[in-house]
Amino acid sequence: GRIIARDVDEAKSGKGLKAPAAAPSAGPALAPSMSDKQVLALFEPGSYEIVPHDGMRRTIAQRLTAAIQTIPHFYLTIDCDIGKLITAREEINKSAPTDKDKKPLYKLSVNDFVIKAMAVALQRIPDCNVSWTEGGMVKHKHSDIGVAVAMPGGLITPIIRKAETKSLSTISSEMKDFAARARARKLKPEEYQGGTTAVSNLGMYGINHFTAVINPPHATILAVGTSDERPVVRSGKIEIAQMMSVTLSCDHRAIDGALGAELIGAFKMLIENPVMMMV
Repeated sequence: GRIIARDVDEAKSGKGLKAPAAAPSAGPALAPSMSDKQVLALFEPGSYEIVPHDGMRRTIAQRLTAAIQTIPHFYLTIDCDIGKLITAREEINKSAPTDKDKKPLYKLSVNDFVIKAMAVALQRIPDCNVSWTEGGMVKHKHSDIGVAVAMPGGLITPIIRKAETKSLSTISSEMKDFAARARARKLKPEEYQGGTTAVSNLGMYGINHFTAVINPPHATILAVGTSDERPVVRSGKIEIAQMMSVTLSCDHRAIDGALGAELIGAFKMLIENPVMMMV
């Protein structure tokens, strides 16, 4: 309605209408999950068997549920030309020293380069080498890279500590040891707890592209797909290049879009020019 003289007088005296107090905001309600009984009712009795969850599978489920519900994820995908990396890997492996049985002391994988590149990239973009806490941002001095390893009944991420300081051959040796002991369930808690980021590589399964769930207290995780030959434009000409797609998942509480773009850009520069990892 219209404002009259009485409204103005009451407003001056403090007797006018006041805006109602805002109702307390309620957090978004999470839809309840289906009960075991509701799930089983959808299937014909005798058409299934139930395999009880072990402790590892339950822990993974709880952590991933909490992560996806409490961490605001966003995703950045970029294509990397790994032609130079493939050439460097072949040359390094050919020149690897051998033991008394003439077996090479190491054999580098593409994933070893990915771990090293991510470690160095975090040192170059240190504002991404962080963990979110309610009290403040934890800024890490070293790049401790967790690497996802599949094992019977679940997934575990042993950590390459101070990966930015280690050679590719050292990273390769540590990963082979971790992977073997992870599958035998012989890792110590301090070998897989903590870390500042993680790498998940499904390229060996032929997966081109995927997104990974951040594992707290990490603020990022890098999902690595397979490499394949694709046409690219260089200097106005179409050429065939060995390309690999990677997707960076970021915790938006700790890392903004532009900052995440800087990190994945630094990774791309390093993985495309592996000699820069050695500097």
